[in-house]
Amino acid sequence: MFNILESVCAVSLNNSILSERLFKEIIVIDDGSSDNTAALVQQFASRHPEGKSISLLRLDRNYGKGRAIREGLKIASGDIIIIQDADLEYDPEENFPILLAPFFDKRQADVVYGSRFLAPASVRPIYFWHLLGNRFLTFLTNLCTGLILTDMETGYKVFRRSVVQELTPILKSDDFCIEPELTIKIAHRQWRIFEVPITYTSRTYEEGKKIGWRDGLKAIVTIIKCTVWDR
Repeated sequence: MFNILESVCAVSLNNSILSERLFKEIIVIDDGSSDNTAALVQQFASRHPEGKSISLLRLDRNYGKGRAIREGLKIASGDIIIIQDADLEYDPEENFPILLAPFFDKRQADVVYGSRFLAPASVRPIYFWHLLGNRFLTFLTNLCTGLILTDMETGYKVFRRSVVQELTPILKSDDFCIEPELTIKIAHRQWRIFEVPITYTSRTYEEGKKIGWRDGLKAIVTIIKCTVWDR
């Protein structure tokens, strides 16, 4: 936990693209963990540097990634909101400036996805079946929405606050189905989505990776349901 907090805090948001210094609000969602995550976050927050706000939201049990994202979006107060997984498969120091650029360089993005498959992205390595499943789910989502995404399942999704305010009340998924649900509901509301290439280092199941084939089947059902009923 210290590693991810240190990494997020270390990101420089004052470079040639992001000309103005930005305030960082960091919200950690503890999805019913049984370890000392909460204590570590509180310890870290007690000595955080000026210009950064670090807060902790503890859920009463382990609901899943979707619920953690939904609860985090409800309380986020920033103008631009980034979803960051805590396992460091996605490196914030390398990727945050890339993800934020489309909001500041006159491209006027509403939503930005970080793609692991958009050159010159750096990816190390992904399970073959995960790659195949991701490509299929992305294709199906594109087919149902008219989008041309390369990585619908990416963990890096970035939003303007106005998008989050409209999306949050209508999101329902508690698990990994949050990814297709978010994407389809964004597409239906015709917000401008940009993709940028990111770096990514996949974890193994031994290291704690959880997503499996059942999640893929549930994602297909979610894509169909959201396409038909979310209008």
